[in-house]
Amino acid sequence: MFTTRPTLQGTFGMASTTHWLASQCAMAVLEDGGNAYDAAVAAGFVLHVVEPHLNGPAGEVPILLAPADGGVRVLCGQGPAPAGATVAHYTALGLDLVPGTGPLAAAVPGAFDAWMVLLRDYGTKSLADVLKYAIGYARDGHPAVEGVGATVETVRALFEDEWTSSAEVYLPRGKAVAPGGLLKNPALAATWTRLIKEARAASADREGQIDAARRVWREGFIGEALAAFAARPAMDTSGERHAGTLTGDDLAAFRATYEDPVTYDWNGWTVAKAGPWSQGPVLLQQLALLPAELPAYGSAEYVHLLVEGGKLAMADREAWYGDAAEVPLGTLLGTEYNAGRRALIGPDASYELRPGRPDGRVPRLSAHTLAVAGGGGGVGATAPGAGEPTVARNGAAVSVPAGRGESGGAGEEVAEPSVVAPSEPPVVAPEVDRSGATRGDTCHIDIVDRWGNMVSATPSGGWLQSNPVVPGLGFPLGTRLQMAWLEEGLPNSLTPGRRPRTTLTPSLALRDGVPVMAFGTPGGDQQDQWQLHFFLAVALRPMVRGGLDLQGAIDAPNWHQESFPGSFFPRVMRPGGVTVESRLDAAIVADLRRRGHRVTVGGPWSEGRLCAVARDPETGVLSSAANPRGMQGYAVGR
Repeated sequence: MFTTRPTLQGTFGMASTTHWLASQCAMAVLEDGGNAYDAAVAAGFVLHVVEPHLNGPAGEVPILLAPADGGVRVLCGQGPAPAGATVAHYTALGLDLVPGTGPLAAAVPGAFDAWMVLLRDYGTKSLADVLKYAIGYARDGHPAVEGVGATVETVRALFEDEWTSSAEVYLPRGKAVAPGGLLKNPALAATWTRLIKEARAASADREGQIDAARRVWREGFIGEALAAFAARPAMDTSGERHAGTLTGDDLAAFRATYEDPVTYDWNGWTVAKAGPWSQGPVLLQQLALLPAELPAYGSAEYVHLLVEGGKLAMADREAWYGDAAEVPLGTLLGTEYNAGRRALIGPDASYELRPGRPDGRVPRLSAHTLAVAGGGGGVGATAPGAGEPTVARNGAAVSVPAGRGESGGAGEEVAEPSVVAPSEPPVVAPEVDRSGATRGDTCHIDIVDRWGNMVSATPSGGWLQSNPVVPGLGFPLGTRLQMAWLEEGLPNSLTPGRRPRTTLTPSLALRDGVPVMAFGTPGGDQQDQWQLHFFLAVALRPMVRGGLDLQGAIDAPNWHQESFPGSFFPRVMRPGGVTVESRLDAAIVADLRRRGHRVTVGGPWSEGRLCAVARDPETGVLSSAANPRGMQGYAVGR
């Protein structure tokens, strides 16, 4: 098939990220003798600078790593709820949902410590070596992608009237950076420069400096500034000013941790994901729900099957996933359970939220979920703030358009990538009403090196529009607590010391126990839907040039369904809603509508922002590909 770009192949190293500068910096680390983990850390910190509307140092990151000489591990960079973040505290403030922005939504930051632990335990480079790229771009500037300025303009009034520390960084001289304009963050550059200086003063060796940097983050000048600023009231999506619950003790107590992955075997593949504190097992449940004989790839029946299976998996996510209760994961992935669930998939679209009863347990859903699930299509169709992330402007929740160069969400113009052959002029997607298409939200990194080390990471949170910039540090706190429910007794209830369930979900795939592919995407709740479509496209279609057709799988027309409560404020859903790219065959769209699906046709290149790398264990040939949508993600390698 024709693709927008070739699948890159080589033997030295491959990197694929959501921004070309991060990809190239990762490759520079590999060229300098570093391994995949050194490269991932460098790329992660560059993404904080060049995609500040999509992630930041005080956000979170789940990381899947597969060392050449060992098994797959999960490194959890998702921080828990602070000790003071109780349901009673929030409801006493008159809230029924955690705000989508502001200090009240801040979990304990997890990304920084996770990157440092990865560098210490699996990397080879020094702290200064991996941070120099981010420092350079923050100090000297970088050409801004369209989404940065567009996002800032969305929150201009908020920055000017309320979050003035953010205006100092992102509205210099009263103007947001123009597309391609030079964007600098000298405060962030100074923060990392001071961090390196203090780490060097504390220790002479590599590991000692990294651990010293972790202490500075938790208890030194960075931790002190974060805790002090969290205690200052700020405007949020509730329309009021609230102080947060994060304290210095919360910061001091956090450590990124390793876990075993959750895995599922399908047709000779083993897919590895993070546990049910993420939405990672949703991908595995969707695989478990597939019948032994699949409809023809890409047919209407195939799309219908995946949409309906996704509804069942996401319903189970809503009822059973979380860090505040035991999750019956073995049953959720079991053969007998999924045979019964598969029987629920009929020829027509379903509109109900139908969680299962693993081990005979009765599902309990939050009151908010029951309300939106019973509200019909109108609930999700018009509510403001849908998508990830939300921002506050004068107390109102509004969604952030990704802008050209980002995800290509509804209501924006997105340039269609040119095709290698035949070549056609770019097409601009028409403006449409809110479709549930994901706005700019998250980043992704996949890297494989010449030794066979592989890593997949999905950094997010700490967006410039999530919280005010902390003065002197150059970055804000995150808002991940908005994903937890203000109702006791649920798997995802807001609970001190427990992680709010995250949508972040990187992936690794193995053949015969050997890691062969790392992949993932931004996209909030849609991540494991888009990843399923990508994975099946790789697994079901012929190889190209002797390798996996990564680029063809990424370029294939994509879609997502919305029949579940969103994870982000204001937690809406659209029963029966399916959004497809206009490149999907018109006959398939007509068939889906005949089956009762509420189909919204979006732009031709508006669904999914996947990255992927692969390694052939027999030949050692490496491959890589990146999403052409928005013309921002790139793969590099040789």
